[in-house]
Amino acid sequence: MFTLKADVASDYKVVVHTTDHRGSTPEEVAQRCADRIISVSDRAPPAIRDQALVYKDQLEKTLSYYMREAINSDRTTIYNTLVDAGHPELAELVRRV
Repeated sequence: MFTLKADVASDYKVVVHTTDHRGSTPEEVAQRCADRIISVSDRAPPAIRDQALVYKDQLEKTLSYYMREAINSDRTTIYNTLVDAGHPELAELVRRV
């Protein structure tokens, strides 16, 4: 994965994430989400900074878990829709993904 960061103005940060021949993993999306929710100042007291970083790490793990649950649920919905539409072979391919 290639990441490009560029500071545009003092209040804005532009970040570009790319992948090569694949989509983003739930872990990658969770990390980006946690980065948007929690930011920790370099000037924060060490104890507060450390606590915030641990919380951010736990948030990433929780987000990643529930994203995987959502992906599995969506695949189940797609599988059942394909079976109901008379495409059991295609449904089985989706199930194996």
